[in-house]
Order: sequence, then structure tokens, then C-alpha cells
Amino acid sequence: MSKKLNLKIEDRNTLQLKVCNALRKAILQGEFEPGERLIQSELAESLNVSRMPIRESLRILETEGLVKLEPHRGAIVKPMNVEDIKEIYELRTNLEKLAVQLSVPKINKEDIRQLENLVEKMENADDPDIFIDANITFHHVLIKRCTWSRLLSFIETLWNGFPQHTPTLLPGQIDESNREHRQILEAVIDGDADKAAELISDHIKRTGKALVESRG
Repeated sequence: MSKKLNLKIEDRNTLQLKVCNALRKAILQGEFEPGERLIQSELAESLNVSRMPIRESLRILETEGLVKLEPHRGAIVKPMNVEDIKEIYELRTNLEKLAVQLSVPKINKEDIRQLENLVEKMENADDPDIFIDANITFHHVLIKRCTWSRLLSFIETLWNGFPQHTPTLLPGQIDESNREHRQILEAVIDGDADKAAELISDHIKRTGKALVESRG
């Protein structure tokens, strides 16, 4: 890996999270080729950090299926596997549907105001990164009142990787998602947990199908 890396660290909560987000984004946007070896010293120099957050971030990215850690070779970028996408989105379709069903009856007025602000922010976003951040927060707020901690932990793991960056991977994704987010918001405002759950399920399923088709 001799090329000069151009990775932007976003303003996140911790150094390791910043590093992990930057590496994940670079992999998903094709800055690294499938099969390419990621050299920790070069990544550390490019991001101006020590090797420790690089090492920990690569372990996280391995659990997400984006890299493979091989003995004596280190981290290797994995190709975007269609079966991985199918598995992630099938699980999200069912798990987030359940979480929304459990969360919506407990959502309060402040949560709804936050969801409304996020929908407006996504609809007016002129930068994919702004949409991505608001989209992640929107999905988290939808399920924040669910009290099943294991369910939320599973969903959090599935959210890392492909789901965060579909707006940059799929043409027209932002416009379609904005329409679906508005429908989900209306169901939440009406207090219709079942409808909101069905809409989130359809939203995730549609995105997963589009991602699979884009790989074909």
C-alpha cells in the first residue's frame, strides 16, 4: 500500500470511533481495493494517530465483514459479499421492526420533535455526510425507548458497515429514503406502532434489495 491516503476524520466522540469511521468510509467508498493489505504504520501516519486505535479499529471492521485479519499479513480488505448484505439486511428488517414496535408506544413529545427536525434536516441536506449523520440518528431515536438491551445491541452491531453509507453507494437513495422517513414519522405521530414497524421493515428491505442488485 504505497499510495498516499486521503482520509478525513470526522468530529465524533472518541479517537478510536473517529479512526474506525474514517477507515470504514474509505473502504466502502473504494479508496482501498478488495484484497489490498492495510498497513498499520501507514494508516497511523495518514491519520496522525498511534497504532493502537488503528489496531482496535481493524478488529471492529473485521466483525463487520469489511476486512479480514490474517496471520503474518495483517488486515486485508474483503470484497463486498452479496450474502453478507442479504444477511445484514434480513436481520435488520426483522430486528428493527420489533424494536420499533416496542419503542413507539413509549415515544414522547420531545422524541417526536427530534424526529421532525431530523426529517427536515435530511430533506434539506446538500451534503451526503449531513444526510448520513441525520439518518443514523433518526433510526436510533425511533428505537431508543425500546427496553430490550440485547435487541438494541444486536441492531447496533448490524448498523455498522454498509447501512451507514448506502446514500453514497446507491443512486437516488436519499430521495427515496426521505419519502419513506416522512411516512414513518407520520405513523409515529399517530401513535401507530404496528404501521411504523411495517414501514421501517419495508424501508430496510427495499434498501437491502437495491444494494444486492447494485452488486449484480
